[in-house]
Amino acid sequence: MGCIQSIRCKPKSFRDSIIVLEVNSSIDPNPTSIDESSSVVLRYRTPHFRACARVLVPPVASKETWTIGWIQACNHMEFYNTYGTKGMSSWELPDLRDGKIQAISDSDGVNYPWYGNTTETCTVAGPTKKDSKFTVSMNDNFYPSVTWGVPVSDSNVPQLSSIRRDQSFTTWLVAINQATSETLVLQTIRWRMRLHIKVDPENPLGERAVLNEPVTQEQPQILGKNEPIPSNAMVKPNANDAQVLMWRPKNGDPVVVIPPKY
Repeated sequence: MGCIQSIRCKPKSFRDSIIVLEVNSSIDPNPTSIDESSSVVLRYRTPHFRACARVLVPPVASKETWTIGWIQACNHMEFYNTYGTKGMSSWELPDLRDGKIQAISDSDGVNYPWYGNTTETCTVAGPTKKDSKFTVSMNDNFYPSVTWGVPVSDSNVPQLSSIRRDQSFTTWLVAINQATSETLVLQTIRWRMRLHIKVDPENPLGERAVLNEPVTQEQPQILGKNEPIPSNAMVKPNANDAQVLMWRPKNGDPVVVIPPKY
């Protein structure tokens, strides 16, 4: 219905006017690669998770500034490195492990709450007279180093026998008003990365490790109904700063190898 000329039409709010034109998300089809070039550590590189969205913001009438981009949180982490009969090392997020929180920020550690601020975000400062159309994208993968020897030992004798990892994430496309902190969730993606590497420490370097599973990761889910962002996903600490490397021997008490950074 058109406007009656004598009554001024109220412009649409930002919430009602922003349009997500397209969202794509995938995990690359290549398998996790293994690097045995070092006599000290095994390295592996997982395929990349990728998310990309095209967004349209019609003219913003008021003097307000919005940032649109990607926020990510880790919901679950299992990361176990087994050393034969000696025990295992594990990277752990204590509050997440103990059920004190449901998720933890996976921000870059600088641009909270955003995953990053290069391709990952775009800012629209009103008032604007034209449509603003842009793309925001992000990618993530794992590229860790795992010692061949027991991490609490002075010896570097290879004893690593298995690596298992299973992590789940939620990734949101979000618009945030920089003045009021009003937060609009535009899209929600869930994804998971799993791997199991078998290692025979008796074999010569370069012939020890084999990727057992999975060869291909399951693809991300773009949810039909958005999920709210837990408060922990918006603030410090992020997962990298909160994680702890534990040594859990077959016999004896656990030892903190690397404490949290915060």
